[in-house]
Amino acid sequence: QVQLVESGGGLVQTGGSLRLSCASSVSLFTLDGMGWYRQAQGKQRQWIATITRGGIVNYNNSVNGRFAVSRDTTKNILFLQMNGLNPEDTADYFCNGYRAATYFWGQGTQVTVSS
Repeated sequence: QVQLVESGGGLVQTGGSLRLSCASSVSLFTLDGMGWYRQAQGKQRQWIATITRGGIVNYNNSVNGRFAVSRDTTKNILFLQMNGLNPEDTADYFCNGYRAATYFWGQGTQVTVSS
């Protein structure tokens, strides 16, 4: 079983930055890939970005240029650097890892952007 734990959320003003972390209980190289998602209140979960085992990253166009995914494979941590935040970015943020057809999810971390 893979356990993922997000952290780094909080309250930030418009234009500010946050870096989210997702700590994995297993080596990142044992997963086919990992991703970041978010879910605003009353809305469906939205895909933000995915990174493959090989390090290829794809972004949702809505965050491209503002958000960046990185990872520390020695510590098994996935990061999401978020810059230029605005109130529309307010949501619960989740990371996931996948292996074949199996997906593992963290519990989420809340991000609130004040205007």
